[in-house]
Amino acid sequence: MHQQVSEEDIKSKMDKIKHKIAVMSGKGGVGKSTVTALLAVHLAKKGKLVGILDADFLGPSIPKIFGLEGKKPVSGIDGIEPILSAKYGIRIMSIQFLIPHKEVPVIWRGPMIAGVLKDFLGNVSWGNLDYLIFDLPPGTGDAPLTVMQTVPLDGIVMVASPQELTASIVEKAINMAYTMNTKIIGLVENMSYYKCPDCGRIDKLFGEGKSEHLAKKYNLNLVAKIPIDPQLARLCDRGLVEEYEVDHFSEFEL
Repeated sequence: MHQQVSEEDIKSKMDKIKHKIAVMSGKGGVGKSTVTALLAVHLAKKGKLVGILDADFLGPSIPKIFGLEGKKPVSGIDGIEPILSAKYGIRIMSIQFLIPHKEVPVIWRGPMIAGVLKDFLGNVSWGNLDYLIFDLPPGTGDAPLTVMQTVPLDGIVMVASPQELTASIVEKAINMAYTMNTKIIGLVENMSYYKCPDCGRIDKLFGEGKSEHLAKKYNLNLVAKIPIDPQLARLCDRGLVEEYEVDHFSEFEL
């Protein structure tokens, strides 16, 4: 899938979507795709019409988390139809759906990534949505830049984990958003702690989180602290994230 789309094509599709949110991180391995999935499920449970654009072309995780590996989209009147999640009908598009086998790598340079991302914006039949969530790849490269330059985002949800290194790197992503005049809706600290299911003891396995410091430094809302939860990990591995009952985004507001 790589055909030229115009700015009008993209605007036409994006105008049908009330709110557009990007989930971003400074580095990989912080659970950004899991956070994207949990936020989408939170909104869908509230009766909102939700879509996810998996913009992490080099490491797409959303199809696995929602149990959609092996699905293939079809073309409709208004473009390529997203794949619907099993329980809440979340409309999902990922490069994973368009490659022959899940083990096949996407080996593309930046301009190709930017071009196909624009294809997803202008050629996918997103329909009328309340929310479209962009699962961005880690860092400050081509895909985040393309989304911020092309889509009128309502804002970014920034994901970090408690480690000192992650906190320092996520500041680069925060400053990229500010440079691009993009609002940061809030900060999520993932893998924040582990709570023993038997005794209730809380262990901060990765140390004391730096999220409060980052939130204060940049005047951000700390919208969620998500613990290490083996049940969540098992459900994501099985493609059943929609079955996870805990809502960590009860305080989320756009």
